[in-house]
Amino acid sequence: MLIDTHTHLYAEEFDADREQSIEEALKIGVNRFYLPAIDSESYDNMISLEQQFPNHTFPMIGLHPCYVKPETYEAELAFVEQKLQERRFCAIGEIGIDLYWDKTTFDIQKTAFQAQIQLALSYNLPIVIHARESLDEIFDIVQPFASASLRGIFHCFSGSKEQAEKAIELGFLVGIGGVVTFKNGKIDTFLSEIPLEHIVLETDSPYLAPVPYRGKRNESKYLKEIVEKLCDIYGTSYEEIAKITTENALKVFNN
Repeated sequence: MLIDTHTHLYAEEFDADREQSIEEALKIGVNRFYLPAIDSESYDNMISLEQQFPNHTFPMIGLHPCYVKPETYEAELAFVEQKLQERRFCAIGEIGIDLYWDKTTFDIQKTAFQAQIQLALSYNLPIVIHARESLDEIFDIVQPFASASLRGIFHCFSGSKEQAEKAIELGFLVGIGGVVTFKNGKIDTFLSEIPLEHIVLETDSPYLAPVPYRGKRNESKYLKEIVEKLCDIYGTSYEEIAKITTENALKVFNN
């Protein structure tokens, strides 16, 4: 069994063939799909997908840092808290800091991130972190919570070996997706030094498709290409990669 720990299957990019995409992933052994939240507007689509595939799709709740806006973020955070009171989620995510698209919102991104970390601790949930050009800033924010058993995943990890080790030291797993197959991805140069026990698989579909599908819509079935690349990196079998990363995902999400 394989687990896609991060896929936006409810996104409009899948509107024409969502069921087919899921069925094709199931056929190659991808049995669980963890759905990161973006904001309140995308919530209903995510929950509809869970209702359609209740044994395979697992929604998160959270406010994505790119959607932290001065005029709406407080209402969005209230929405997150309201939904947490209403039902169970597998994680709070994706949350974090994005300094690629807009550095001017850093202060309110930080406020939103800290608020959602507190919610994760209150509800004993893992967090799934979006960190784009912001790993060191995120380490500074997460560090004070490390002793409080905060756990989760650094989604779409693309940092250095030292940063990967820092994430692990803070109690997190490292999410590995299509970037590991890119010629300029860099993480393939040191990943073999990071034990498999600290890694989970993801696609971030419809984004960041692995080679040889780079530039096309990403899909959960392309986890196969990511596993094959990890087989080369770690010098181990497909079955071993699948087994260990699945165990890691089940443990962090606790479901």
